[in-house]
Order: sequence, then C-alpha cells, then structure tokens
Amino acid sequence: MSAHMDDYLAPHYINRSNWLRAAVLGANDGILSTASIAIGVASASVTRDPIVLATVAGLVAGALSMAAGEYVSVSSQTDVEKADIIREKQELEEMPELELQRLAEIYEQRGLKKETAMLVAKELTEHDALGAHLRDELGLNEISQANPIQAALASGAAFTAGGVLPLFATLFLPLESLRYTLYGSAIIFLIILGALAAKTGGSGVMKAVIRVTFWGTIAMGLSALVGYLFGVNVA
Repeated sequence: MSAHMDDYLAPHYINRSNWLRAAVLGANDGILSTASIAIGVASASVTRDPIVLATVAGLVAGALSMAAGEYVSVSSQTDVEKADIIREKQELEEMPELELQRLAEIYEQRGLKKETAMLVAKELTEHDALGAHLRDELGLNEISQANPIQAALASGAAFTAGGVLPLFATLFLPLESLRYTLYGSAIIFLIILGALAAKTGGSGVMKAVIRVTFWGTIAMGLSALVGYLFGVNVA
C-alpha cells in the first residue's frame, strides 16, 4: 500500500517535458547529423582523415548551433510570455470587473454553474488575481515556462553526447565498410535513445523506436546518396 501511494504521489511526466524535449532533440540531432555527415563524406572518400575532419566539424558546429538556436527560440517564447504578463497586469488595474467576469466565464465553460464560477473567480482573485489569470486565461504556469539557459545547455550537451558516438565510429571502425557500420551503429544509438526517452516520458517504447529508426534511415540514406551522386573521391 505504501509503495502504491509513493507511485501515486510521484511527480507527473509533464514536469520533465521541457528538459526532456531539449535533451532528446539535442541527442537525436547529434547522432543523426554527425552520422549523416560522416556517411555522406565516406561515400565520396577513399581515406579516413576527411571523414573524421568533417565529422568533428559537424559535431562542433552542430552543438554550438543547437545551443544558440535553443536559447534564441526559448528566449523569444519567454519574451512573449513576459509581454502577456505585463499586459495582464495592466488590464487588472484598468478594468478589474471585466477581468473578473472573464475569469468567471472561463470556469463556467469548464462546467461550473454560473453562480459557482463567479464565486470561484472572486475567491481566486482575492487570493492571487494575476496568478489566476495567467494560469486559467493565458495557460501559463511553472511547468510550461521554459528556461533559455537551461534549454541551451541541455541541447548543446545532449548534441555533443550524441555526436561523439558516430565520431568514435569514424575513428575506430574499418574504413572499407564504414558507411554500413556507421548506419548500423547510428540506428542502434537512436533506438537506445528513443527507448530511454519513451521510458522517461512514460510513453510507448515501440512507437518511439519505430519513429527514430524510420526517420534516421531516411536522413542517412539521403546523405549517402548525395555522396555517391557527386562521384568525387575526397583525398
């Protein structure tokens, strides 16, 4: 019974959504991008050095790009949220009665009786008017709010962790079959990542594995095709 209550009272998976999304996106992109670059160059190269160089360059550029992109995008989201908060504060100061009515209408639409909805709106307004409107009118809460620095560091670190795996493959696997072993190892890495992400997020493992395998195969297959189409040996 105690163990059941512990599970019941455990935090919901949605609390992990922000950092999990950034970490999975970064690691998946790290594996897929660096492996695709390595496969593309390997398809047009007869020596190992150009493959390793391209993979390292892709790893460094990708990690920095991922971190910068995540920071900019999340910062933009945060700026919009801050602007809405300022606007909501102003509306509460200038037209409190209208805002109270709007809050009551929201609760009424969710199933409360009109009198009950107004009562709830009044009590929540007395307790924390801004918090009630941010949560119930704008849909903002601590779970949904992302941290730009946290997201950037998580994405950059995850991309690096994912990209290092294909890099090791280019360094140590036989050159003759490098394209195929790169693909196979990248798919294995993606499957492991998809399974871990699914377990962490409480979703279906098989669905996640099929998804990453399908799109990973397409990305790496097209990269290899580009290398073959150029028909140039990189030396």
